[in-house]
Amino acid sequence: MTDPLILHEDPISGNCYKIRLTASLLGISLERRTYDIRNGETRSPEFLRSINANGRIPVLQIGDRFLPESNAACYWLAEGSDLIPSDRFDHAEMLRWLFFEQYSHEPNIATLRFWLAYIGKDNLDDTQLGQINSKTRSGQEALRVMDAHLVQRDWFAGTGLSIADIALFAYTHVAEEGAIFSLDDHPAICRWMARISDEPGFVPMKPGDH
Repeated sequence: MTDPLILHEDPISGNCYKIRLTASLLGISLERRTYDIRNGETRSPEFLRSINANGRIPVLQIGDRFLPESNAACYWLAEGSDLIPSDRFDHAEMLRWLFFEQYSHEPNIATLRFWLAYIGKDNLDDTQLGQINSKTRSGQEALRVMDAHLVQRDWFAGTGLSIADIALFAYTHVAEEGAIFSLDDHPAICRWMARISDEPGFVPMKPGDH
């Protein structure tokens, strides 16, 4: 008997969307339980005790076990599928771009989207306001690196779609929501996003987006 899969998530989160998209592309069903991170629902004593002591989502629940961290959850879902390159170098390339997404991409592009589109600039504290310019520069550099990589290739690792593409797509395709980044400046990224959107099993982050 297969363990039931439950995704503990907030629908506005690109990290949560990565897991939903991976599952959909693989034809895997997930039960979804939603939390509002803006209202502190993942910081409740019950959540910290039962779901994730780090107080963050997403968390993929596999039976009675809990797997935090979005890229780890995507890897667990995709292991043994075509979303994980079989070639040793391509596999390492996939990991390289997963690390890039977490260290160079998500902390800048995702953070600015959340601050500016969901919290609002007028509600940011002085520390956050002071980071906008540096995060903008770092986010633009991440997009430049991605675009350069995609100029002569269709995917980030190997010859087909992998979870590296899914991880980077999640926040890239909504990068303009913070009114900071322009994806029109990165034509190779735009072509890559269109390829992902055309994949069988693709689901949008929000209903009506596709």
